[in-house]
Amino acid sequence: MNAPVDVSFFARAAKPLTSYRPYWAKRFGTAPFLPMSRAEMEKLGWDSCDIILVTGDAYVDHPSFGMAVIGRTLEAQGFRVGIIAQPDWQSAEPFKVLGKPNLFWGVTAGNMDSMINRYTADRKIRSDDAYTPGDVGGKRPDRAAIVYSQRCREAYKDVPIILGGIEGSLRRIAHYDYWSDKVRRSIVVDSKCDLLLYGNAERALVEVAHRIAAREPVEKITDVRGTAFVRRPDDESGKGWFEIDSTTVDEPGRVEAHINPYMTTSEQAAAQGSTCSKDDGSATDSVAVAADSTSATEQNSPNPAIQPIQFVANPALKVKLKVPPREKTVIRLPSYEQVKSDPVLYAHANRVLHLETNPGNARALVQAHGEGATARDVWINPPPIPLTTAEMDHVFDLPYARGPHPSYADENGSHDGATKIPAWEMIRFSINIMRGCFGGCTFCSITEHEGRIIQSRSEDSIIQEIEDIRDKVKGFTGTISDLGGPTANMYRLGCRSPEIEAACRKPSCVYPGICQNLTTDHGPLIKIYRRGRALKGIKKILIGSGLRYDLAVKSPEYVKELVQHHVGGYLKIAPEHTEQGPLTKMMKPGIGSYDKFKQMFEKFSEEAGKKQFLIPYFIAAHPGTSDEDMMNLAIWLKKNGFRADQVQTFYPSPMATATAMYHSGRNTLTRVRRQMRDEAEESVDIVRGEKRRRLHKAFLRYHDPNNWPLLREALKAMGRADLIGNGKHHLIPTFQPLTDGGYQSARRKNSTPTGVKAATAAPVKQVKPMKPGQPQKGRILTQHTGLPPRVTGAAKPSARKPR
Repeated sequence: MNAPVDVSFFARAAKPLTSYRPYWAKRFGTAPFLPMSRAEMEKLGWDSCDIILVTGDAYVDHPSFGMAVIGRTLEAQGFRVGIIAQPDWQSAEPFKVLGKPNLFWGVTAGNMDSMINRYTADRKIRSDDAYTPGDVGGKRPDRAAIVYSQRCREAYKDVPIILGGIEGSLRRIAHYDYWSDKVRRSIVVDSKCDLLLYGNAERALVEVAHRIAAREPVEKITDVRGTAFVRRPDDESGKGWFEIDSTTVDEPGRVEAHINPYMTTSEQAAAQGSTCSKDDGSATDSVAVAADSTSATEQNSPNPAIQPIQFVANPALKVKLKVPPREKTVIRLPSYEQVKSDPVLYAHANRVLHLETNPGNARALVQAHGEGATARDVWINPPPIPLTTAEMDHVFDLPYARGPHPSYADENGSHDGATKIPAWEMIRFSINIMRGCFGGCTFCSITEHEGRIIQSRSEDSIIQEIEDIRDKVKGFTGTISDLGGPTANMYRLGCRSPEIEAACRKPSCVYPGICQNLTTDHGPLIKIYRRGRALKGIKKILIGSGLRYDLAVKSPEYVKELVQHHVGGYLKIAPEHTEQGPLTKMMKPGIGSYDKFKQMFEKFSEEAGKKQFLIPYFIAAHPGTSDEDMMNLAIWLKKNGFRADQVQTFYPSPMATATAMYHSGRNTLTRVRRQMRDEAEESVDIVRGEKRRRLHKAFLRYHDPNNWPLLREALKAMGRADLIGNGKHHLIPTFQPLTDGGYQSARRKNSTPTGVKAATAAPVKQVKPMKPGQPQKGRILTQHTGLPPRVTGAAKPSARKPR
């Protein structure tokens, strides 16, 4: 049974993108590339641009690049759209290159958050930028959305600024900033934009563009879903709203235990000191329980004269109390000043925001910034209504050139040399088939940006794009590099019931187990795989997106199809950890799900006569991870023969649930209490400080001699010196080779030379210089060292028989 994609609540709740009357400038037709210069504008017959988009990425006209999608969507509505890509932000002059926009500026930092793009998880500046020609770093400023907005205001003061992109989405309320280690104001306040569009913004942007084109003042546009803006407390447009305090949604004090949505009915009843009617056959309802507890109170009361107060309805009042409509209800979060100085209130505000993310039942949020004369409220309207399949097809079927702008070409007119854009190279032959993710991983920003509702394209639209790549994209050799999205196998999966889908407030559909209301039928995806690879000229379709293996095992047919036809030797999946402590804070399944998928993967690979390997990814230093957890993960890695090359350390992105844990030390997956009743349940072990983060990273790279001194010291302090020795059952050896502290990474730019000399109990022996292309004897030469060593003939054959 397929997910009810086009019959759900969301499909009927918004005006279709294609139902607007086109703007008059549609007569100019479609541009081969959106213009980046006055010369290009003149060639198109334009005297001005209606909308100018400013982005921190190089302009690649491809549906995987946000500015191209937004630009082409607005062009389809009839607007003349220009692009200023990676401008010099030192002055306002580069922002005047296309002249004054007639309607508004559209500003974004790019496909990535500018801070994450420029800094590593250790706050070190990166030397590269995959979204820049030549992979050159430093082409965008820190906090690019704020800087670009300031320069746009300087260039043309009276032109409205519409801010968007993932950098704006993740900073729409007061947020913890990892790079400055403090809570910053909403980006709406700091950028002084007129309107912020968060999430995938096609629907909101099209409406806003047509309303501005109709001469409606931008300050009056306050009713569009998926937008945030500044409103003064005395503003008349804010009248008529019923305001409730966020503590009524989730009180951050000592209150009754919050019902855990992941507990069974029996477990919930036991936690409240009662039993489940299913188990004991009783028909006790809440009223009877209340009566029993009242009777018990009276019997146990030391003074029978003291009776509890009972409230009963007044029969004289015939008018029933009406609950205010959700669409006119706004939740007031603790102010910026409060969350800045109180981590508990910050955790509470973050939790409430995540509870109000379902487009079907989310309410507006408001957060005060400043006091006295400077006081203003940041209003956040409910999330945008997801696109239907027909609207997704419309967006992805627009006339993209599917390549970088000609201005980036080298002297040979190519984009494959010194001006190559790595991000485009990576997705050059890939196809995005869906949006959104209902996994709810606490460290991930996809859910905060794209939402939990899966938005899928139609089969015909996907097949058409495969044919377009085959027929139009230069350099195509017959292999589609990816057919996926945020997750490879969530295509057309969703809730069985539109009513439940619109009312659900669970943060994940697959944690701690797969929801019974979630469809797990991979049939539509299997059909696309088979139809795609049957096309003439298509040799191979690979799956490069991360796979949700706990969903995949629900469909053995899908796993077989994937393993036998769509794996190019390696398949990446992300267990993230093996221990329950960090996994419960990540909202990831246990390692048992990985083992089950691994068995199926190996079985179907063997049936196909293929030698294929899984590449698991793990995170170090995630909130909730103890030193013992990392030690156990390292033991698991060695036991299973994995040597992680690229190590991922937890990166606290703004607004993520795990970031709120990192900042506050509280578990925001449960009710945040000021006075913790159970330290183990509600407090979170936070990995802070360079030394401890380095230790957790070292456990993932237990095989690197540079990490052995640190690991020996830690293992002795943990009372696990038994893991130090020269046997196969030991984690690290007692001997220490002479190294210079270098680090070898699969990314050559991130490596440092080692110049290793072998130093053991035997005399020091100088390693002979290697010939070009000749591997050093005994070294495992694989991108991910869970793979077997390359056969060179230099090593002696093993005396052991193969299994």
